[in-house]
Amino acid sequence: MKKLLFTLFAATSIILFSGCAKTFDNSPGRLVIKVTDAPFPIDLIESASVTITKVEIREASDELNEENPFIVLSEDTQTFDLIDLRNGVVDELLDIEIPQGKYDLIRLYVDQADLKIKDGGNFNVIVPSGQQTGIKVFINPGLVVEGGLTSELLLDFDLSKSFVLRGNLNHRSGINGFIFKPVIRVVNNSTAGRLEGMVTDTVKVKIKEASVWIKQDTIIATTIADTLGHYAIIGIPAGIYSVFAAKENYDTVKVEGVKIVEGNRTILNLVLPKK
Repeated sequence: MKKLLFTLFAATSIILFSGCAKTFDNSPGRLVIKVTDAPFPIDLIESASVTITKVEIREASDELNEENPFIVLSEDTQTFDLIDLRNGVVDELLDIEIPQGKYDLIRLYVDQADLKIKDGGNFNVIVPSGQQTGIKVFINPGLVVEGGLTSELLLDFDLSKSFVLRGNLNHRSGINGFIFKPVIRVVNNSTAGRLEGMVTDTVKVKIKEASVWIKQDTIIATTIADTLGHYAIIGIPAGIYSVFAAKENYDTVKVEGVKIVEGNRTILNLVLPKK
């Protein structure tokens, strides 16, 4: 689903995912933010949008008891339909120069969220405190911006957790509203990798809308395969993971020892036996 990508560009070089040698100048970096989204019961949803009115970032402090002030990156109003941002699709939130340094926190001001049900109603909610105090998203480990180099952050809205639907989710008429509680994952894309592949049954029939998730102690990220059985999860920190796939009327599959390499794509096709 749609994800928010936050990319830092050095003023002297616009190069994504590169291994350039460091330069030692005082030029600012350049920050690009993009949006993406984790899965949701998309068969019932026509659109699920969020409106962001302000974005800030905080430079990490060297003092234990002090915090640096936030830097305002944007005060433009932008709306993103998270349903459109699936399986590795991203949308850009901003592209701006930013001083060199280490940053540890992003703050998003979300004015409202909107949910439209297929052949059903429209639901709108004002996000509690989202417009006044903002939604804090910590960057861990911190993001380092250096002159002449490019870094990139991905902000991943977990749609299934952010839009808490009320009522019977199995029927359009049973949905009577929702609560918006933003759950956002932030990843340094410069040190992250990508996982993708196909979901099929044992006779190679493609399985649409299967749930796929990647786990390392806890669930890191999730997605839903498209109508052709293809899935993609982006912004995965380098490491060794377990990958799961599930679909109604099929056995859940687990693949262990899947290696994600920074800046690279890992292909993993998943086969689900019928029950």
